[in-house]
Amino acid sequence: MMQEAALPLGLRLRLLAEGPETSAALAVPGAEVGDFTDPDAVVAFAAGLDAVTFDHEHVPTELLRRLADAGVAVRPGPEALVHAQDKAAMRERLTALGVPCPRWRVVASPAELTAFAEEAGWPVIAKTSRGGYDGKGVWKVDAPADADAPFAALAGPQGPTEAQREADPSVVIVAEEFVDFARELSVLVARRPGGEAVAYPVSETVQRDGICHETTTPAPGLSPARAARLQEMALGVADALGVVGILAVELMERRDGEVVVNELAMRPHNTGHWSIDGAVTSQFENHLRAVADWPLGATDPVAPVTVMSNILGGANGDLVGSLPQVLADPRVRVHLYGKAVKPGRKVGHVTVCGTDLATTRDAARAASDLLEGRTHG
Repeated sequence: MMQEAALPLGLRLRLLAEGPETSAALAVPGAEVGDFTDPDAVVAFAAGLDAVTFDHEHVPTELLRRLADAGVAVRPGPEALVHAQDKAAMRERLTALGVPCPRWRVVASPAELTAFAEEAGWPVIAKTSRGGYDGKGVWKVDAPADADAPFAALAGPQGPTEAQREADPSVVIVAEEFVDFARELSVLVARRPGGEAVAYPVSETVQRDGICHETTTPAPGLSPARAARLQEMALGVADALGVVGILAVELMERRDGEVVVNELAMRPHNTGHWSIDGAVTSQFENHLRAVADWPLGATDPVAPVTVMSNILGGANGDLVGSLPQVLADPRVRVHLYGKAVKPGRKVGHVTVCGTDLATTRDAARAASDLLEGRTHG
C-alpha cells in the first residue's frame, strides 16, 4: 500500500522483505530478502538510500542508532521509535508528559505482578514490553494462579523471537490495570521533521481476538470539541517524541467518557486504512510525504462516514472468486493483500464510504462476511 502511494509521487522504494512472497515483496520490484535483525544485512540495505522508514516497529533500536550515527536519515528516528517498540519506555514517557494512561508498573516476577494486581484490582493485563502485536504477547491475568504465564512465555512462542531477544535483551513484563472500556478510538497524525503536522479524524475501532476488525470514521457520537481535544493530544505526543511520519495513538474510552492511551504505532496503521478511499490524502501518502520532508496533504474525509472492515482468513480460500458477488455493490472498495489464507490472518480489507452510518456499516460488514466465507450472497 505504501508502494501504491509512492508511484504517483515519483518516489522509488527499495524494500528489505522477510521473504519473497510477502505482500510488500509482491508489490515492490526488486525487493531484497533479508533479516531485519541482522546488522550487516540492514546496513548494506540502507547504503545509498535517501531515507529509511518502516512498516513495523521491530527493527532493534541499537541497530537503528547505528544507522543514524552513520548519517542515514532514519524516519522516525530511534529516539522516537523506541516508544512504539518498548511499552515500558512508552508508559514512562507518556506519564511524564501528563498523557492519560492506565495504571501500570514494570514487574519482574509473578509475585510482583500479583502485588500490582492486589493494588490495581483483578484482573490485570500483562504485556511483553517488546515484540507483541495483534494480541500476541498480551495476557489477561485473572488470579494469582495465572501470574506465571507471562514470564514463562517470554522464552516461548508468544514472546519475542530468539533473534530479537539477542539483539535487544531489554524485554520485560509490563502490568497494566484492566480497563473496562466502552469503546476503542484511534487518532492518526502525520508529522514532518521540521514540526509541520496534520491530524486525521478520530476513528472508532472494534477488535476481535486482539485484532482490529472494523473502523468507523469519524467516530460516532464524538462531539467536534472532544474530537479536537483528542487530535491535539495526539499532535502533542508526536511533537514531544519527535515523530517523523505517521503516528497512531490508540485509545480506550472509559465508561465515564475519559480516555487513556493503549498503544502507539509509528507507521501506517490498520486503523488508518480507511483513509485510502475515505480521505483526501491517504495515511500512506502522508507518511511518505513526511519521510521525504514534503508538504503534507489534506486529511479531510471525502464522505460523512467511512467504514473499513478487515478480511480475516476463514472458510473462504478463494477470495478473488468471491469478488463478483462483493463488487455487485458499487460502493464497496476491496483491497486484497496477496497473502495465503490462514485462520484469523489479515488478508485484506473492504471500505465503504456513505452518508448514513447504519447502511454504510451494513454494506462493509456484508462484503467482509462474503470474503471470509461467513455468508454466500
